[in-house]
Formats: sequence, C-alpha cells, structure tokens
Amino acid sequence: FSLYLAADCNAVLKALQPIFQEQGMTETVHNWEDHGYLATYIKKNGSFANLRIHPHGLVLVDLQSYNDHMKGRQEVDQLLNKVEERMKELFHGNIKRVKRLPAILRGGVIDRYWPTADGRLVEYDIDEVVYDEDSPFQNIKILHSKQFGNILILSGDVNLAESDLAYTHAIMGSGKEDYTGKEVLILGGGDGGILYEIVKLKPKMVTMVEISFDKSSNIDQMVIDGCRKYMRKTCGDVLDNLKGECYQVLIEDCIPVLKRYAKEGRMFDYVINDLTAVPISTSPEEDSTWEFLRLILDLSMKVLKQDGKYFTQGNCINLTDALTLYEEQLSRLYCPVEFSKETVCVPSYMELWVFYTIWKKQTDI
Repeated sequence: FSLYLAADCNAVLKALQPIFQEQGMTETVHNWEDHGYLATYIKKNGSFANLRIHPHGLVLVDLQSYNDHMKGRQEVDQLLNKVEERMKELFHGNIKRVKRLPAILRGGVIDRYWPTADGRLVEYDIDEVVYDEDSPFQNIKILHSKQFGNILILSGDVNLAESDLAYTHAIMGSGKEDYTGKEVLILGGGDGGILYEIVKLKPKMVTMVEISFDKSSNIDQMVIDGCRKYMRKTCGDVLDNLKGECYQVLIEDCIPVLKRYAKEGRMFDYVINDLTAVPISTSPEEDSTWEFLRLILDLSMKVLKQDGKYFTQGNCINLTDALTLYEEQLSRLYCPVEFSKETVCVPSYMELWVFYTIWKKQTDI
C-alpha cells in the first residue's frame, strides 16, 4: 500500500492485528522508532506473514504458506482481501496505490521462473519438464511452455523455443540474403534451427561446427541429442544425420577448425555465429568470454570472403553498455570492418534482442 500521507505506524498495526489473530497466528513486533514497525505473525502449520509499516507512507504485507491445494490458496486470498478492506477503511481516499503481486511458488517440481538478460524475473507458463540432463559442460533443460512450445534452457539461460523463428530468421539476415549455391559456416547452433532453415534455401554446402570446449560456448553433443528428440519443430530432421546432400555437422572444437580453414585458404560466403551472446560484463580486458568472442571474430573474418557477411546475435537491447563495448571490439580486428544492426522481438525471451551484420570494409583500388 502506497499512501498519500505519512503513516501512523501504531494505528496501522492495531487496525490489522485482529485479522491475523483471527487466524490463530502468534505476533512478534519490532519497533525502530523513526523507521517504523515490523510485525511477524506465525501460524502453527508454519505459515507466516510479515507486516512492514514505514512512517513515510508505505505498508508492505508478505505472506508465505505451504499450500498445494486450492482451498489453501483461497484462504490466503481471503486474508489478503481482509487486509485490503481494513486499510481502505482506515485511510479512506488516502491510498495512492494498492499492488498485489501473484504468488511465487517455491520448491515446485517444475521451475517456472527464469531471468531475462537484463536481470528481470519472468514467470513462464511451464507445465512439463521434457528433458533435464547434465553434460560435462552444462545443465541442459527442455521445458514445455503453453505459449512457446518446448524451450531449450542451457545452464539457466533461455536459448530458444519452438516459437522463436524470429530469432533464426534474424541471425540469417532477416530474409534479405540469397543463400542459393553459397558456402555457409555455422558456429554453434546446437538446436538445429539455423541449419534447418538454410538447407531449405538450396545452398552449395553448409558446414556446422557444433562444439567448442570454451565454457562460454554453451554447445555440446548432448544439446544435439536433446534437440533432435524434443525440438523437432525447430530442427526438423537435419540433426538425424551428421551429413546430408548439402550440409555436414562437425563435432569438433570450433577454434582449431577455424584456424585450419584459414590456413587452407577455405572461404565462405556467410559465417553465422550462434555460439554465445555478447557478454554482460563491462570489463572486456578481464572477462574470458570477451577474449573468446574477439578470437572467434578474428578467425571468422579470415575465412570470410571479401564480399561475404558475418551474422551474430548481440544481446538484450537494454544492455547498452555491453553492446557499445562489442561495437568497440569490431574496430580492433585484424582487418577493418563495417556493421549494421537490427532489433527483433524474440517471443520466448520476452525482451527485444539485437542482431549484428558485419562485413569487411571495401578498400578503393
């Protein structure tokens, strides 16, 4: 409750006490003089409530209880309804705002709470754990969402859902590129979505390098195995075999592969980096993920044709400092480059995501 006026802490406490006492809850009150009151109410079944009264006009009620049935939830709602009614009687029209947040369910069989890239907590409509395994590199989860279908989550980061074709199209150039007869290199992409969409466009050959042993890559064989079985709306049948008419999947560390291609002089029309997002860290000289990212960029430029394009994800649009630092790194590559970027709404991310197109700067002859 946010009030228009200062709160008489003692009056608020006396007004709300009977509501908790009716529930058979034991009261303990702490008074910090100028800093208000904290009253705790504990029930025999372990349920408890905290009533925090701030003198400047803020009253907070937190209620925790173990309820795994509808009746228990109704009892909680009834108690909070009584608190709200009594506060309105006490302050008449002097309540600026009443905000009741939905219950957070802790310790459930299904974890529905996952953070966005910029640190906001999102509750997903998860109703099933489809796959949950630990590889030598990370935890791999595939959870089912009523809205987004199956969602791939790697070590707590939402990677891709079956709903997220917008992500795949954006990291391929948003439909502006002609992949017909082209040589394409995909770094990462363990969900198979990029490979599946490009194969439809009749490229000459797509090479997907599917594993890097750098901790920041978030890709390994078990990701492929899980997605092949449970993300088929995203990957189709391209992960069923490591080779097809116009593609091959290499289960190797991408850095030695890139170095080998550069030494052999092998060149690609497109390089698509789906290994990792731009790091959130703003210390690029100290963070190993930034070091890995710069190495991948330099090696990728060495295997990219002069008129080729490099596509990659950035990060959440709100992480402006990290994105700016990434763009600064582009000026430090072995060759001069130019870039453009676009912002796309990725459904399961519940935030706007930035994607980059990078190409070698053309020099006048």
